[in-house]
Amino acid sequence: MKTMNLNLRTLATEKGYITVISENLRKTFEIEGYALIGRDSQCSICISDSFMSLRHARIEKTGPGYILRDLRSRNGTFVNGNRIIEAHLHDNDRFRVGITEFIFTFERDQSVNPLFVQSKNSAWHEQLSRLPAMASSPYPVLILGPSGTGKEVLANLIHRFSNRNGGPFLSVNCSALTESLAESELFGHTKGSFTGATADRKGAFESARGGTLFLDEIGDLPLNIQPKLLRALENHEIKPVGADRPIPIDVRIVAATNQDLKKQVQAGKFRDDLYFRIHILQLIPPALKDRMEDFDNLLKYFAGDQPLQFDFEAYTILQNYPWPGNIRELRNMITRTLALFPGQIITPSQLSQLLDHSAMTALIENVDSPNLQNQTNEVGSVRQNILDLERRIIIDRLRFFSGNQRRTALALGIPKSTLHDRIKKYNIDPKEMKIEGLSSNCPSKV
Repeated sequence: MKTMNLNLRTLATEKGYITVISENLRKTFEIEGYALIGRDSQCSICISDSFMSLRHARIEKTGPGYILRDLRSRNGTFVNGNRIIEAHLHDNDRFRVGITEFIFTFERDQSVNPLFVQSKNSAWHEQLSRLPAMASSPYPVLILGPSGTGKEVLANLIHRFSNRNGGPFLSVNCSALTESLAESELFGHTKGSFTGATADRKGAFESARGGTLFLDEIGDLPLNIQPKLLRALENHEIKPVGADRPIPIDVRIVAATNQDLKKQVQAGKFRDDLYFRIHILQLIPPALKDRMEDFDNLLKYFAGDQPLQFDFEAYTILQNYPWPGNIRELRNMITRTLALFPGQIITPSQLSQLLDHSAMTALIENVDSPNLQNQTNEVGSVRQNILDLERRIIIDRLRFFSGNQRRTALALGIPKSTLHDRIKKYNIDPKEMKIEGLSSNCPSKV
């Protein structure tokens, strides 16, 4: 059997660190296994904060990531402004325990993987070649592109290549900011400025002083906050909520969005003056389907040191799949593959558990494309495998919903009429699915 064998290098082990951010203390702690945060002297991270419980929160390493848990504290634990009981921490997340602010970061191999700064796709490689020059400039960078294309990775590279790489890199997801909290999260607030403001708090602009502030999904920034952001960028100063005087700032802005900001401006949802203020330098990462020249290298990178094998027909299907979630979806697919089928050679019959059902419709419509025919001399075999895969997916969903075609079509993301046509085409009897579904509490696997 012909296979694609992807045995890869070992990636550096990631370590988690939290850094205290306060006027009087800036200290970094490495998280080895787990760490308790609180006022108690027995805590591994002991902070003198009267608003903090004796044993307030716990950070624990779980597999490849870290989890922050609140230990029934008096004043709660907040991640990126939201109160949590338990939350998975991501690189550059901000969290608050008592009135003490922390930033969580990963330490990675400091060498830059060539995959992130060069591409076999000529158009994308040309853009990447300008990235160091962009990084060395002081101007804002706007990164435009669909979700999952690695916009935050690019923002981090801009920071690492800049003369601000000794300062913090702070990421703020603008789509998660409510109108009531956005101003405080970005600019900070003073004690007593609103209900619940029990102490002065730094915002993202101050926390990123001397470094880079990444404003992700800036197209979702509340409209009433946009003029305040514009003033901050124009005047290089901010005014915390409740403060009498402005505070000078020193940050470099990188912004990103998956929306068409020009259309947002025309629709009155984004200010044109703010758009032109942040749109000085630009990067547009392509969708994965438009840079398939890098597909093999991306597979190798995300698989790490674990062997990953696809037979020839499954591999051809992957190359023609539309990847609506882009690089993020590819990474998740590889994670599922290694978890569900460790050490196995993946065939088309297993792809139904690895790929998004609704996205398969575009692939089915493309089975006779010249692109597919150019990739293999076994077009008929590959085409049949793609069609068999769709049939398995439909049967699987019909069984799950006990033959209910309306719910099945909704789950697959296709019109009910299309599902009806596919059922007729593949000679599937939904009544049989209904009987099978009623006879078992668990969905069947195909």
